[in-house]
Amino acid sequence: MRFLSAITTVAALAFATGATGDTLQEVTTKGIILSAQGMDIDVTYTPDGKFTAMDGQVTGTWRIDGEKLCTSSNFEPAETCVAYPKDKKSGDSFDLASPQGTATIKIK
Repeated sequence: MRFLSAITTVAALAFATGATGDTLQEVTTKGIILSAQGMDIDVTYTPDGKFTAMDGQVTGTWRIDGEKLCTSSNFEPAETCVAYPKDKKSGDSFDLASPQGTATIKIK
């Protein structure tokens, strides 16, 4: 359960640490591969503000708030907002830290 909480928090992070609209636009239109604790997790975002991960086991909502991506999910109902690095595009990878640990994010 702690791992799923980390996934949803990092998914939120994946939506947001000093992120610009360009990075968040790339993340939410192309999706990400989140790598944490030896697992690669495909996260897909839809234009209607929803996301899925782990073959549909994790579902939730997302929104952009300035430079942050805010998410909530069936595993982490409380909304979490995280800022993303600036100027990231499809194919870029970067690390994001959360209270549950660090994850690598790759924009598809």
